[in-house]
Amino acid sequence: MNRLSILACALALAACGQKADLAPVEGAALPPAPYGAEVQPSADELLVLDPQAAPDRSVELRTRSEEREDDPFDLPPE
Repeated sequence: MNRLSILACALALAACGQKADLAPVEGAALPPAPYGAEVQPSADELLVLDPQAAPDRSVELRTRSEEREDDPFDLPPE
């Protein structure tokens, strides 16, 4: 019985995936334009992340041990 309930939950979760592109609801307005913007961005433009929201990953790998710099905020507990 436990396996059946787990299987039912897994199937229910798998069935609720998004199949189509996101679009605003018919008749609903987009969010207000950002302060200082001259034009209202489209729905596609609002979905694009700026570089600060999703920064590129640093692929710099450490190949050997290095001494850590002195940290002035690394204080012992009082």
